Amino acid sequence: MTEKDWKDYSLDTQAIRAGHRRTHEDEHSIPIYATSSYVFDSAEDAALRFTGKQPGNIYSRFTNPTVNAFQERMALMEQGERCLAFASGMAAIMAVGMGLLKSGDHVVCSRSVFGNTVLMFQNYFAKFGVETDFVELTDLEAWEQAIKPNTRFLFLETPSNPLIEIADIKALADIAHRHDCLLIVDNVFCTPALQQPLTLGADLVVHSATKYIDGQGRCVGGAVVGNHDIIEKDIYPYLRTGGATMSPFNAWVFLAGLETLALRMKAHCDNAYALAQWLQQQDAVEKVHYPGLSDHAQHELAKRQQRHFGGVVSFELKGGQEQAWKLINSTQMLSITANLGDVKTTITHPATTTHGRLTPEVRAAAGIKDSLVRISVGLEDIEDIEKDLLNGL
Repeated sequence: MTEKDWKDYSLDTQAIRAGHRRTHEDEHSIPIYATSSYVFDSAEDAALRFTGKQPGNIYSRFTNPTVNAFQERMALMEQGERCLAFASGMAAIMAVGMGLLKSGDHVVCSRSVFGNTVLMFQNYFAKFGVETDFVELTDLEAWEQAIKPNTRFLFLETPSNPLIEIADIKALADIAHRHDCLLIVDNVFCTPALQQPLTLGADLVVHSATKYIDGQGRCVGGAVVGNHDIIEKDIYPYLRTGGATMSPFNAWVFLAGLETLALRMKAHCDNAYALAQWLQQQDAVEKVHYPGLSDHAQHELAKRQQRHFGGVVSFELKGGQEQAWKLINSTQMLSITANLGDVKTTITHPATTTHGRLTPEVRAAAGIKDSLVRISVGLEDIEDIEKDLLNGL
């Protein structure tokens, strides 16, 4: 079946079936095409493929059947027209910037994004004459006021990392389009199983497939999904030339991850919601950040925009960094690692890990306190997770 044939099926079915073109070997599972190059029937055939006049594989830096299958499946699940796979989530963001920006352009970015994303815009795109202004994620007026005549796009994560704030995607899309800008959304915390930004007006969606799409902490990869013309004209040429390529093996792992994504995300969300409620009852906890809680500032927005509230919980402890480190160091089962989206629960101190390379002033502006702890809630028994945390609380 072609990509078009799968559009009428549900996301759960697309996640399992789409993208597989069964070969003459009649395999039931998608094969790994471990090849760097492809053989042409003739010199004429090679020339036609290289010029794009004839479809077909050329070189696995930019055409590989296993990677193509992952791209097709991701595009369908995000309800986009096309997807490109990359070597990492940061490589995907780099590709968006390299493809869309030029010297003299301007970007408006949320303060509440992954630390390396801040550094990407602040330290690297700035070298090439691209200016970035950072604004509060949830302040729509600040977004609009920050836009300049040379603004190319608005960039954000929702839910945000690590405070789990929620942006109004539709409202930001309206603002962006009113000023002839693009809206780009990092959907790593929700995945298409919980949220589809393109249906709310976003122009491009980026992913770190390393997180929930894999789901078991095995491989590193990224993806960009969106409008066919934008990707074909601006981003695909960068991939073909720059070579930030997803390997066929990693694509194969991510395809397997997508097959269980919806089931895993529901279980992650159920555990995270239960943990957030439990943390609210602990005397050592100052504040819990989770959009599923009724006192979260964007609780109602999250209910409208997402299918569930996500698998990440962050919270502030009484006692600052000392108490945060004490809690983390007291755990016996939880994994002390900055990765997230794993079936294993992970715990980290954002101020000294994921956002540790930012200046104290930038962290403070983003609301990342020394007392903050982030937990990516896994699929272990929730009582065991709570018991492990109780040692340090």
